[in-house]
Amino acid sequence: MAIIDSKTVFSGMVCSLTITRYPKWLAWAGVLSMAVFRIPLSLGKKYCFWKLMGSGKNGTFDKVPDWRQWAVLLVSTDENQLATPYFIQKWWHFFGCEIFTLVLEPIEGHGTWDGKPCFGQLPKSSDYDGMIGILTRATIRFSGFTSFWKHVPVVAKQMEHAEGLIHSFGIGEIPWIKQATFSIWENKAAMKKFAYQMQEHAEVIRKTHAEKWYSEEMFVRFRILSATGTLRGKSPLPGKL
Repeated sequence: MAIIDSKTVFSGMVCSLTITRYPKWLAWAGVLSMAVFRIPLSLGKKYCFWKLMGSGKNGTFDKVPDWRQWAVLLVSTDENQLATPYFIQKWWHFFGCEIFTLVLEPIEGHGTWDGKPCFGQLPKSSDYDGMIGILTRATIRFSGFTSFWKHVPVVAKQMEHAEGLIHSFGIGEIPWIKQATFSIWENKAAMKKFAYQMQEHAEVIRKTHAEKWYSEEMFVRFRILSATGTLRGKSPLPGKL
């Protein structure tokens, strides 16, 4: 496990985001896991919030699912209670999954997930400016469905080549409707340059609010505390931790 700073002090919530990738002919096990994993997670008392999610093909909001790649988000108030349930770990190893896990400390943001401030009460900004993870999620209204997806391809293409972007994962609970992106940036300045200075993305942000595309949204920034594992045979954060 690589850790940014051994003196890091946890404040409030801590969470893990695990992305798993199944072998080519075992994608069905990933689909099945979304039902099976609910049992140990529901029985466990150590998480204050959890989500099981699929992945999009291109590392951002995407209509096309990647049937081999799946995600588990766990949130706790105690770092020592954050371990993935033993049954789930054994499942992943039995099916020969690649496993990549990020341990994260939420530091700023706003919004809710299923009506809950699941990462605690966060300030809207902080003075942290190191490498940063960004969770952007939304539940898309049916009235905004067409407009939202019309703008996705252009913004996704720009994000792919954005200066300062290290990696991005497209994740979500319900295809096309409940979508999320977790992206990792060199610093906040790089993220803000993409978000607010690129004309197409800035226009999408404006339309999102003006046309009320979302029935619920959340935007949270995280300090990346550690990263372990690989995807597609390599670390998504080579040389960064």
